Amino acid sequence: MQTSEIKDYRVQITNKQILSITLPIAAAIIVPQLNFVTNNIFLGQLGEQSLSVAGITGVYYLIFAVVGIGLNNGLQMLISRRAGENKIDAIGSLFSQGIRLAIVMAILGIIITTFVTPTVFSWSLKNSEDVKMAVSFLNIRIWGLFFLYLYQMRNALLVGTNQTKLLIYGTAAEAITNVVLDYGLIFGKLGLPKLGFNGAAYASVIAEGMGLFVIFLVIHYKGIGKQLQLFKNWQWNKSNAVLILTQSAPLIGQHLLSIIAWEFFYILNEHHGSQAGAISNVMRNVFGFFGCVTWAFASTTNTMVSNIIGQGLENRVEELIYKIMKLSFLFALIVCVILNIFPHIFLSVYGQGDDFINAAIPVLRVVSTALVLMSISVVWLNAVTGTGQTKINLAIEFMAITVYCIYVYTTLEKLNMSIAIGWGSEWLYWGVMLIPSYLYIKSGKWKGKRV
Repeated sequence: MQTSEIKDYRVQITNKQILSITLPIAAAIIVPQLNFVTNNIFLGQLGEQSLSVAGITGVYYLIFAVVGIGLNNGLQMLISRRAGENKIDAIGSLFSQGIRLAIVMAILGIIITTFVTPTVFSWSLKNSEDVKMAVSFLNIRIWGLFFLYLYQMRNALLVGTNQTKLLIYGTAAEAITNVVLDYGLIFGKLGLPKLGFNGAAYASVIAEGMGLFVIFLVIHYKGIGKQLQLFKNWQWNKSNAVLILTQSAPLIGQHLLSIIAWEFFYILNEHHGSQAGAISNVMRNVFGFFGCVTWAFASTTNTMVSNIIGQGLENRVEELIYKIMKLSFLFALIVCVILNIFPHIFLSVYGQGDDFINAAIPVLRVVSTALVLMSISVVWLNAVTGTGQTKINLAIEFMAITVYCIYVYTTLEKLNMSIAIGWGSEWLYWGVMLIPSYLYIKSGKWKGKRV
């Protein structure tokens, strides 16, 4: 297949186009979240402590995962912009430099986890057994970064060129592998060794490797490598590497601030006991699983805003944002209503008993309503990303995180209030994120700037 046969990658501003991009992204996002939920359901059978420590290790791994997400989002914006400009020959070089940067970042993440993290956990966690479990788990789990970061680069490529339907192949392979190996390695089933808590770490690493293998097979057999000239020029390209880092660094900083603050929140929860930590881990599942469509709309906003700016349609950016926002809000509202009508059904799958469920319901009500506000905020925030002005994203995140950390420290540590009050921080966080994002887009200061 030759470059002349490539389809036009420029998007249209319609609900059909929005959903055609969003739904496959949501399907791709929901599968890793199913992995998180599956891990926690299985680990919940080992006891409340395992479920609590899984929350700490899960958020810790997310700290490094969002480095890849920041790199992915910056690269996705650039690929989308080139697609909108119909400069297909530039996409392959951007992708190859993204791969190089991802490998370097994975190596740094492994070094930090191996040599720094044990000291941090021993200082911050009160229970020495929790420290031992968390460090042992993460020394295995962190090796999945190589697979995860390269896997995330496929997101930037396929979403940036509006080929989101292909995302599901890799994520399906990852999900199936993870569920089978979780069951086998945690409990010693299917002829596999019984590894308990650490079995989930091995399962996740192998599953990420399988997902990466499958998606690159798809890219090869679908001829995408030839279409986008992915393998035409793999030499080091300083200008493209610098451009990717310039756009991605603020996004990486933004995501790091967010997840580090979340880890801080989970450490404060651990100080309230195992049940509080376990409940908050379940709430993370709520945000991850039920927020997957919201994050898909966010990713769609990034790529479509960048694409139509590349087409020279800056005057239609706000029209596009409002279309996406309405769809995102509607889905989140439906999820909120369902969770509040049937909280027992959702919480019972973790097998923790009535005391746990009764304690978790007030927290679930706070979190489910926060999802509605998040559905609006992430659309406006990712619209800022799509304009290419990623330093604004970092400034907005810094403001929101400062307010967030002050709130959770005061309510949970100083005043020793309930974790339901602590989770009210999500309302504060997303509210602070929304206002400056909205005002920046409305100001029009991003118009006329090139990346």
